[in-house]
Amino acid sequence: MRTDTIAAIATAVSDSGIGIIRVSGDGAIENIDKIYRSKSGKKRLTDVRSHTIHYGFIYDGEELIDEVMVLVMKAPNTYTKEDTVEIDCHGGILVMRKILETVIKNGCRLAEAGEFTKRAFLNGRIDLSKAEAIMDLIHSKNEFALKASVQQLKGSVSNKVRSLRGDILYEIAFIESALDDPEHISLDGYCEKLEQMALSVKKDLGKLIDTADNGKLLKDGIHTVIVGKPNVGKSSLLNLLVGEEKAIVTSVAGTTRDALEEYVKLNGIGLNIIDTAGIRDTKDEVERIGVERARTYANNADLIIYVVDVSRKLDENDREITKLISDKKVIVLLNKTDLDQVVSDSELMTLVSEINHLRIIKTSTKKNIGIDEFENVIKEMFFGGEIVVNDEIYITSERHKEALLEAYESMDLVLKSLADDMPEDFYSIDLMSAYAALGRIIGEEVGEDVVNEIFSKFCMGK
Repeated sequence: MRTDTIAAIATAVSDSGIGIIRVSGDGAIENIDKIYRSKSGKKRLTDVRSHTIHYGFIYDGEELIDEVMVLVMKAPNTYTKEDTVEIDCHGGILVMRKILETVIKNGCRLAEAGEFTKRAFLNGRIDLSKAEAIMDLIHSKNEFALKASVQQLKGSVSNKVRSLRGDILYEIAFIESALDDPEHISLDGYCEKLEQMALSVKKDLGKLIDTADNGKLLKDGIHTVIVGKPNVGKSSLLNLLVGEEKAIVTSVAGTTRDALEEYVKLNGIGLNIIDTAGIRDTKDEVERIGVERARTYANNADLIIYVVDVSRKLDENDREITKLISDKKVIVLLNKTDLDQVVSDSELMTLVSEINHLRIIKTSTKKNIGIDEFENVIKEMFFGGEIVVNDEIYITSERHKEALLEAYESMDLVLKSLADDMPEDFYSIDLMSAYAALGRIIGEEVGEDVVNEIFSKFCMGK
């Protein structure tokens, strides 16, 4: 692990009231003391108590850069468990960069993305799941994401994982001891005890896994794709949901040629909405590329909003669309219901008969009809009609879900080995696999490449 002194701007690099330059490492206090001058000119940062703040000025040689407040925090009671200094300056872009340049010139190195939090992890102040919770907290888009990340930061996931690992480790140690010293440690009747433990751990793992899909959807938003023929009202729907004119709307078919992406929050539900080009056969090369992209987006969607213009007859393009989305969760919006309807109910039901998970809503984007029902249907399709945000543990990370699934499968193998009266060392192997899988969640059984990938997603000053 690198122990040199690092520095970065910790606030947004924009014009604002206050900016913060964060410095951490063995030389943090000494290096900033070189460029700091108190009002009296006598105070030394190297002499002050920890967790104190000091008024003064930052100089580059004899050039005054800014009037500042300097917070001094000494190891180990800091975010990184290293000596840390934070310079609170005026928030102009130029002044923050000038101070950072001066800090680096006096013995510090520009921090890598996420390096402060990475040092907190490597120095043992937080585990890997808590580090990920910090990133989730910063990027929270809704109340659920905020609450879930705070719970994880408090240790909800870590504590549960450590508890399960403790139960598994006890059994591993017992089996290994019995195999090493069979004269003094008997395995008679042990299989029944191990079976109860394995069933209990498997049940707890199953509960955590069950929260993962909805947890991720609530945190990141439902990946939603709007599809339909040209000029059926897809872009009008996007504009209505966003609340402003994001997409160009005309009477000319094929106006939307490339995808438009927006994040929308409807009653606590986040939707990552993509408005796509109208799907049809076309000789226009640019429009054709847009149609192909629409097909790709639809294949990867959590939810399809299929817009049908009921004032126009159905055609082969409609049938091609329903084939494309038949295995998806689909909300069919019968749009333009304020006009005369030429699509019969029987024609419509024949069209959508191959779609497995379907709800139909009558709407008019022009007159804002059916949108409230649309929001309620999404809740029913994904969350059973109600979103309950409580203090339960929610798994919101795909990485955590994969580790839990691996641990679950390993515990299942333990139970199968017990049922088949396999030798005890078979149990031990699968127990160790479950133990290692859970360890990856908190960073105790994880490679350096995974750690680097996680922290590379952080911003520079975090």
